[in-house]
Amino acid sequence: MNNANHINLQAVAKQVMLQYGFEPDFPAAALQQMAQLKANPPQIAADGGIRDLRDLLWSSIDNDTSRDLDQIEVAERLPSGDVKVMVGIADVDAYVAKNTPIDQYAAKETTTVYTGVRNFSMLPEELSTGLTSLLEGADELSMVTEYVVTKDGQLATSDIYRALVRNKAQLTYNAVGAWLENRGDAPPKVAASPELQAQLRLQDEVAQALRDQRYRQGALNIDTEEVRPVVLNEQVVDVVRQERNHATELIEDFMIAANGVVARKLETVSSLRRIVRTPERWDRIVQLAATLGGLLPAQPDSKALNDFLQVRKAADPDHFADLSLAVIKLMGPGEYVLERAGEADTGHFGLAVQDYTHSTAPNRRFADLVTQRILKALLANQPPVYSDSELGTIAANCTQKGNVSRKVERAMTKRMSAIAMSNRIGQVFDSIVTGVNEHGTFVRVLQPRVEGMLTRGQQGVDVGDKLRVKLVRTDVSQGYIDFERA
Repeated sequence: MNNANHINLQAVAKQVMLQYGFEPDFPAAALQQMAQLKANPPQIAADGGIRDLRDLLWSSIDNDTSRDLDQIEVAERLPSGDVKVMVGIADVDAYVAKNTPIDQYAAKETTTVYTGVRNFSMLPEELSTGLTSLLEGADELSMVTEYVVTKDGQLATSDIYRALVRNKAQLTYNAVGAWLENRGDAPPKVAASPELQAQLRLQDEVAQALRDQRYRQGALNIDTEEVRPVVLNEQVVDVVRQERNHATELIEDFMIAANGVVARKLETVSSLRRIVRTPERWDRIVQLAATLGGLLPAQPDSKALNDFLQVRKAADPDHFADLSLAVIKLMGPGEYVLERAGEADTGHFGLAVQDYTHSTAPNRRFADLVTQRILKALLANQPPVYSDSELGTIAANCTQKGNVSRKVERAMTKRMSAIAMSNRIGQVFDSIVTGVNEHGTFVRVLQPRVEGMLTRGQQGVDVGDKLRVKLVRTDVSQGYIDFERA
């Protein structure tokens, strides 16, 4: 066992970033541009092309520690009974022009990487968590995506425009989710405002209608069971499950709908699309379903797959996250592609949609910033800001860096899980077998939710088997956790 208490996790995180091809330090030219922005920030004001919507009851819901706030939301019940939803997205382009030093750095890195001990930001944090963040009480420029949702979750009409906004309540997933699900008291800001309570209940109602409609169309309801480390005084003390709740689903559903509106708006120009192709390994998904008593058609069918997944979720909730992960791997990763005007959209298999892009997180995803610029030029009747060649290069780089950013995050999660388990050598845990392949046999402990290798007693076990296992070794430097059958 390594001496886990003396590992500098921030240094490890930076080393892992470098190992995977990121450049975590901003160049001097970008820092100089940031200093100039702080000294002379753009003037924020409503004018003929920018609506003043600061009086609306905007709120944000994000992680407990997030300060790079990309979006705020507000909803209004219409006389017809339909609901108008407005999603305000930070206007990062107003501060970061194309091909400036900060933009060139963001174009290279493409994404903010969250390692659990340090965030490696795509933009200088004075921007992403300050000037361009939709923080509570600040007047900010935004791109508003507005859409009307019918009672059965269909989108009736939509619009996109620039606006001046003010976040009235910065809220968190855990607190709002517990309140919406009647598992906890209202957060103080919510408790103090009957108007905000009604607003959030309305948003939750609309989000559920949107989600139900997506599932009817064949969107996959999956659970990847993400985990996060608990860090106290710069020491990892535990690893806990990242819970989904009504608040996380609310934001997810609103953003999926907003991204669809933007994608359809951009059909007349070249733009970026976020796609998950129809699975090439559908035959293996069919085989996997058959071993669990499911019958899927020979041709890819997201609705049939989702129906099967829901049956399995009810029958075996403990192992559903592992089944979800297997299906995700067999579907293949998402990717960014160039779509020219009038071309047929490949679509997003997992969401069961044909029109999809990324537009809602320009503080932390470069593809979203590019989409914002394309959208603003279209709305202003200006020439395209990117050539097809540029967009193709951007799409490939965003896909590649997105894939390796997930590898960085997984690598750090493994190391922090090893630290959290390093003082529990010899303890026995309940577990589920999650993988059996040429690399070994892998198990996931049920509490805390960590994974490791079964190094002894693996003969005859298979995926889904429930075992009692004993922790025998951790290696923080490699992120290894080894068990043997108890």
